[in-house]
Amino acid sequence: MDHADQQQGTTTRRALLRAGAMAGTTAALGTAGVLAAGTASAAPTAGNRGRGLPYPPEVTDTSHCSPEVAAILRGCFAAKSRHDAAGFMSYFSRANTCYIDASLGVAMRDWQTLNDFFTPYLPSRPADAVSYPLRIVGDARSAAVEFVDTPSFFGNELRALSTVTFDRHRKVVRWVDYWDGRSSLSPNTVAADYPTDFDDPRQNADPAVVRAAQALQAAFAAGDAAAAVALMSYDVVHEDMAAHTRIRGAAQAQRYYTRALGQLPYGPGAALVHAEGSPQGGGYEWSAAPGATPMRRGHTCLELDAAGRISRLTAVYDASLLGNAAYQSLVGLAAEAPQPANT
Repeated sequence: MDHADQQQGTTTRRALLRAGAMAGTTAALGTAGVLAAGTASAAPTAGNRGRGLPYPPEVTDTSHCSPEVAAILRGCFAAKSRHDAAGFMSYFSRANTCYIDASLGVAMRDWQTLNDFFTPYLPSRPADAVSYPLRIVGDARSAAVEFVDTPSFFGNELRALSTVTFDRHRKVVRWVDYWDGRSSLSPNTVAADYPTDFDDPRQNADPAVVRAAQALQAAFAAGDAAAAVALMSYDVVHEDMAAHTRIRGAAQAQRYYTRALGQLPYGPGAALVHAEGSPQGGGYEWSAAPGATPMRRGHTCLELDAAGRISRLTAVYDASLLGNAAYQSLVGLAAEAPQPANT
């Protein structure tokens, strides 16, 4: 796959979503030529239209979410994967829907605009266009969801970590996608019309996860590795989806934060802007540190143990906005420094 092919998926997704947000789906589909080569239209298979889930249910980790939100999001992704636009749109509030792709900077701020996009678009997808949740953290007030869009949906594979907020009727009122263009081999840019309003005040999170998120981001913003680790379980797992980093255990995490916080986009200068979730966990969105410019935002998922300590945190941001040297420096921070031999 050459560089032009690698960029085609995000170019198509951006063209589709922006045209859909501005002028409705007819313009969106016309602008993008329906999709990149190799993802031609096809009807869903009979299996996808059946009653069973169009993806294996065991693929979704529901250990830190309520049964109710697991059922809601299972139904939402099943409808999307069956290319059932009416079913998919039934999960969104007709009165107060807002959907934003934070990586592309595209916002659809009402149910009708979103419906005008998905109603013709989903049935046009080929049978292998499937979207499924890998992990759900939170409850039916709000949750973080990690999910996959297979390449046939938008021309490239997307692995997103999104924030979802519900109203009292359990309808989605705010959905914001965060994904890394570098990991998708699809570099992004921040355009002049990148949204400044992410509807951040629309928050419906449990106080327990809000406190955990605020305390963690305060420690990160202060560059205080010890304070951050004090909020975590002994066997905490730190993951950075963009830097392809995974750290296990509080001791390793503290050494990593001591090295890395000054360079991470969620370190000093970053600030919490929105939280979601339940006493079991959820996540928070943050404005990026000045050193990460032109990056504007990112998202961190938090899982909490029975004592309210952070047992797992997963950060995502668009590393394609960083230069290669800056990105490689972030990746290298996970390496442990050699220690002198005992004498």
